[in-house]
Amino acid sequence: MGQYENARDQFAEWGIDTETALSRLADIPISVHCWQGDDVRGFEKQVSTSGGGIQATGNHPGRARTPDELRADLEFAFGRIPGRHRLNLHACYMDTDQTPDRDEIELAHFAPWVDWARAQGLGLDFNPTFFAHPKADDNLTLSHPDPAIRDFWVEHGRRTREIAAGMGAALGSSAANNIWVPDGYKDTPADRMAARRRLEHALDRVLEQPFPQAQMRDAVECKLFGIGVEACTIGSHEFYLGYAIRKGLMLCLDMGHFHPTESVADKLTAVALSVDELLLHVSRPMRWDSDHVVTLNDDVQDVARELVSADLLGRTRIGLDFFDATISRTAAWVIGTRNMQKALLRALLQPMTQLRDAEDALDYTARLMLQEEARDLPFGAVWLEFCARHDRPAGQVLMHDLQAYSRQVAARG
Repeated sequence: MGQYENARDQFAEWGIDTETALSRLADIPISVHCWQGDDVRGFEKQVSTSGGGIQATGNHPGRARTPDELRADLEFAFGRIPGRHRLNLHACYMDTDQTPDRDEIELAHFAPWVDWARAQGLGLDFNPTFFAHPKADDNLTLSHPDPAIRDFWVEHGRRTREIAAGMGAALGSSAANNIWVPDGYKDTPADRMAARRRLEHALDRVLEQPFPQAQMRDAVECKLFGIGVEACTIGSHEFYLGYAIRKGLMLCLDMGHFHPTESVADKLTAVALSVDELLLHVSRPMRWDSDHVVTLNDDVQDVARELVSADLLGRTRIGLDFFDATISRTAAWVIGTRNMQKALLRALLQPMTQLRDAEDALDYTARLMLQEEARDLPFGAVWLEFCARHDRPAGQVLMHDLQAYSRQVAARG
């Protein structure tokens, strides 16, 4: 009997069907973020600034410098990740010889990405880029008191929705278009309400044109605070939760955007009672929003467990959001995505029926015992089987593969 067959039988003793878990995991796409590959720089030909609190640290050799290099790195990474997934693009990653400003971008400026995604069998998601631009230097965009600056960013937001819908239509897969703005104040503001009313009105203008949900779904993303906006983040969790409920939008919960003692896993079921669909940005906030590469830690495992136990997988889009330039960028993609998948597989291999029965009977001793004993089941053998069925490497073979590619691209500088 092989390693997997032995593990399958052990899980079966607890009433867990490993074949069902493997099948369900194969159907869960992860939206892999493009900005890990080039340290959130993008490919605009306009002069940009570093505004908005976006910063990658480190100088590991091999950063992608062109769209072609980034796509090559992504192909390598997706070739080491089991399953079929998506790519999450930011608007600053256009691929064109033209020089449009953010309020002039069109789907044509992203045509190479659409063609590439089609050839790779990937879906695309999209994000407006409300940072790293001269008109964002005040850390105010859609809530800016200057109507001309607000108009600029409103037009940018409108165009990204058109682009996302075009991507979704071209690929036959609805694109999530996620709105995050860095707006806020470094010191205590005199009028929070005025700023939030401006943001609300600007968002209303951005979202005026309806698009079929089969092409595009809108999401809004909250944040606790950011660099330069420590006193007040205008697009707070409470602001966007209310807005998403009123407007019927997806709510994006980023694991790094809350107080370190808050649990995003705990928020999922609370929010799901009022919001039809959720978007997750999975990250590892070692020190608040530090965006470290995802590891298989308790926070990620808790999120995966909630998605499975509350039956939220069909209503949640899972994406990643981290950027680390101290290590191989391609390896970071592979490690982070596979760890999210491992967390989901562990959650799918929990003895949920027995856990619910114990909880409903108020037998918390049995619940605790089940939770702890389940940790010792041979999860690793099931994960290796998943990789093998998708023809993806694991263990030392994967490690050597990642190291070899890192050496190959190191000459980029």
